[in-house]
Amino acid sequence: MLLILTVIVVALVFEYINGFHDTANSIATVVSTKVLTPRQAVMLAAVTNLVGAMWGTAVAKTITGGIVDSKMVVMTSDILICTLFGAIIWNLLTWWFGLPSSSSHALIGALCGAALAGSHNNWRAIIWSQPDAHHWYNGGGLLWKVIVPMFLSPLIGFLLGFLIMAALYYGLRNQRPAGVNAFFAKAQMFSAAAMGFMHGTNDAQKTMGIIALALLGATKAGVFDHLPSLVSFLNTPDPSPKPVEIALWIKVTCALTMASGTAVGGWRIIRTLGHKMVKLHPINGFAAETSSAVVIGLASYFGIPVSTTHNISASIMGVGCAKRFNAIKWTVVERMVWAWIFTIPVAGAIAYGFVFAMQMLGWVA
Repeated sequence: MLLILTVIVVALVFEYINGFHDTANSIATVVSTKVLTPRQAVMLAAVTNLVGAMWGTAVAKTITGGIVDSKMVVMTSDILICTLFGAIIWNLLTWWFGLPSSSSHALIGALCGAALAGSHNNWRAIIWSQPDAHHWYNGGGLLWKVIVPMFLSPLIGFLLGFLIMAALYYGLRNQRPAGVNAFFAKAQMFSAAAMGFMHGTNDAQKTMGIIALALLGATKAGVFDHLPSLVSFLNTPDPSPKPVEIALWIKVTCALTMASGTAVGGWRIIRTLGHKMVKLHPINGFAAETSSAVVIGLASYFGIPVSTTHNISASIMGVGCAKRFNAIKWTVVERMVWAWIFTIPVAGAIAYGFVFAMQMLGWVA
């Protein structure tokens, strides 16, 4: 029982870190364009993250049952703790260096690494591909839910940002710059709110999935057999093959934790996204936030755990390229891309190392 509580606490620590690590993704543009002050932007993001986190559970269900094969490896509480430590360490490292890496991919990479170690290097423990013959978007597994969207969603965000910005340039080519800036300074508050909301619909749900996974494993292990009143209170998941339902208390707790982390802010990453990569005006911020919010919203609807970081970064690149190709500071982009590439394998390796060490010490079977 103590391990279950530890998983929940560590998961909420990850959610809190996710809040301030990824806050920058949803507010960097609105801060850099000076539409809102940092404090105002953080509060906007905190509120919209909270509302978004309560909206749907499709992504949480993907984390719970779409990445790791529970028949091949039992994701016990100690293995889940190693998973969370792997993701937390990578998040803190990239936050310290101001690199906008993906908390989503850090968690998924750590989950795969821990499952691999927990199954004694049985690669079949990871669900690589589980396509649905009738609906391509219902395909499951690491390939369809993570790897393909990891490349496809930023590409779509880039193209959408480029097209929206190009359309705005063309449509407003005869308007006075002062009037355009005044209008989009107001419009960007709505696009920033939409970005924060979509961030909540996707990112907060990953931790919900981890907590549900811990409770599901405990239920299968019989931890709650002698505690029927606690089972009723926690609304623990049913271990039957049907899709896991996420309890209301999990959604509320994760939403509040992410909102609290968001309120702390993530100024190192804001400087990278909002200032170092490309100079932004309100119209640019509006285009980037709108295109990114559309992509993340679609991904959340289909239960795909995409990276908010990747999408807003790619959208900003697309918007910058619509202005002129050399408006982008490509040396900054190169650093970001390397962080993207290394996130899943490095977070996975850290989690694998934790599980392996615990096995050597006899703490994990």
